[in-house]
Amino acid sequence: MRPATRAAGGGDLLAVRGKCGYRHRSLLFGDAPLRCQSKTAEPADAAERRARPGVIVYDVGALPAVDLEFHERAREGATKVDEAIVPPRDARAIGIPAGHYFRIVCAEGPQVGDLNLWNAHDLSERFFSGKTRALHATHVTAGHRLWSTLPHLRPLATITRDTLDWYGWDADGAGIHDVIGTRCDPYTNVLLKGAEYHHCCHSNLTRALAAITGLSLADAEPHVHDVLNVFMCTGFTRDTHQYFMKASPARAGDYLELFAEIELIAALSACPGGDCGAGHSDDSAKCRPLKIEVFRPSPDVLAGWRPASPNRYSRNHGDPNAR
Repeated sequence: MRPATRAAGGGDLLAVRGKCGYRHRSLLFGDAPLRCQSKTAEPADAAERRARPGVIVYDVGALPAVDLEFHERAREGATKVDEAIVPPRDARAIGIPAGHYFRIVCAEGPQVGDLNLWNAHDLSERFFSGKTRALHATHVTAGHRLWSTLPHLRPLATITRDTLDWYGWDADGAGIHDVIGTRCDPYTNVLLKGAEYHHCCHSNLTRALAAITGLSLADAEPHVHDVLNVFMCTGFTRDTHQYFMKASPARAGDYLELFAEIELIAALSACPGGDCGAGHSDDSAKCRPLKIEVFRPSPDVLAGWRPASPNRYSRNHGDPNAR
């Protein structure tokens, strides 16, 4: 038997050898099948191959640095112009003008929020969590940008303040505000539990987008996309690299603040998992409301600022005659 590892939520994960490699037995979640044992003999140079150094995939040093001091100045004297309250196990969408700040706030206590962002004038341009993760990290904080989908690939928003930046990485390797998880959804729930649940974040975001745009649910749903998991504490287990979650350390008054680099629609779901310390996709967790606040800075402070421009790639994809 392998040594026990720590489970999300505090239980021990006991590794038990089975027919298909090891299985984890979690005090919270039961047996979880792991990767099968290798059927291929290790080559003689296996250790040498594994010892090769890693290389950062994207060198972001060429990107313009985020000027957080500028944002501190711009925020001074900013006026609150809008607000949305997100009820537990539901979602709301709100328009964010370009050049405005918006805060996602824990209104009453620890609560995870699933955030979607779209170009207010073109829903096909939306938040690209995969590229954001590749350019920055698995978890984001002040100084990171939230990038849009191809072919636009530009900052939709920049994170300017994070009251949970003190958390860093804990002993389990977990961090806050992840761009790993996709969002809880009713399809996976049916797949794994065989039951329908209509307040998963995917459904909540679908209803919110439909409400603000006038689209039908069927037309809105394809625009819902992988999220920024605000306030969520997550990581990967060290032995099996499985995605895990643990109770959010957020408290009432904590917030994540962002600056809208273009005009946006933002939709936020108050996850049915509450603080996501035990489960999700049902009504068992204690859930709390979230709040979105929108602030307009003084126009003179933003003098000279321009909204982010789309990516300059020619889009000929190797064909000089392409239109």
